[in-house]
Amino acid sequence: MEKESKIYVAGHRGMVGSAIVRKLTSLGYTNLLTRTSAELDLRNQQQVADFFDVEKPEFVFLAAAKVGGIVANNTYRADFLYENLAIQNNIIHGSYLNKVKKLMFLGSSCIYPKLAPQPLKESYLLSGYLEQTNEPYAIAKIAGIKMCEAYRAQYGCNFISVMPTNLYGTNDNYDLVNSHVLPAMIRKFHEAKDKGASEMTLWGTGSPMREFLHADDLAEACLFLMENYNESELVNIGTGEDVTIKNLAALVKQIVGFKGEIIWDTSKPDGTPRKLMDVSKLHGLGWHHKIALEDGIKLAYQDFLKLTEAGI
Repeated sequence: MEKESKIYVAGHRGMVGSAIVRKLTSLGYTNLLTRTSAELDLRNQQQVADFFDVEKPEFVFLAAAKVGGIVANNTYRADFLYENLAIQNNIIHGSYLNKVKKLMFLGSSCIYPKLAPQPLKESYLLSGYLEQTNEPYAIAKIAGIKMCEAYRAQYGCNFISVMPTNLYGTNDNYDLVNSHVLPAMIRKFHEAKDKGASEMTLWGTGSPMREFLHADDLAEACLFLMENYNESELVNIGTGEDVTIKNLAALVKQIVGFKGEIIWDTSKPDGTPRKLMDVSKLHGLGWHHKIALEDGIKLAYQDFLKLTEAGI
């Protein structure tokens, strides 16, 4: 990509898209294309077709998606499947029709089978059953990966797929119904601290293990791969390090400053027992994460406080 290349970041208001925009801007890229959902409904085939026909982006980061945690995924199963398929289909096909030079599709580690061996290698895709609670979202993301592979094989498109691990950071979603585990913890501990609560309840047993990557690290990895990777096989993006939910909770509790007790509601689901990415391919290409988990959570908590003060 050249500094003046026309680059479309789909989903620029989300945590991932905004991190990519910040990174591109900081490196001097000056010709970024963005549209809010009010300006461009990515689920609408005609609107997306018209956008590509008029704007003719050269490079596309497909970071737009309907996302959420266990509750949202399990409650809005049809919405997660339909909306994500529509967004992907429209952007990937539009990129092909308008001869986009390169597209990056961002997936999710939930594409891997629930009981796949750990760490998760790229080759484990479609090797077993998915986690039931987020199966519709995972199926949509798998379809996106296969679309990129198919358009590459049939039409020679330079479309690549990357699979980020669990993400957190600036512009995260802290809604208790729709958020992921780490931002939900930040909000819960903060509110419990504010109320002077003596205890705070979290879902599950605390035994599952999760890997977490700061969104700014993801953005840096995405730009690195956009410049250096041109193969059909997906690439995992993560830290290669994981932590139990119980230990994560203890760390968030300490950073937020909550003094009470953590109660684990074992009647609630844990989700996938473990999700650790095998990032040997990414490391082999020459990229490693920079932001340690504790430092990243401190940054995320400061972001949460800013959003809270702003009334968001």
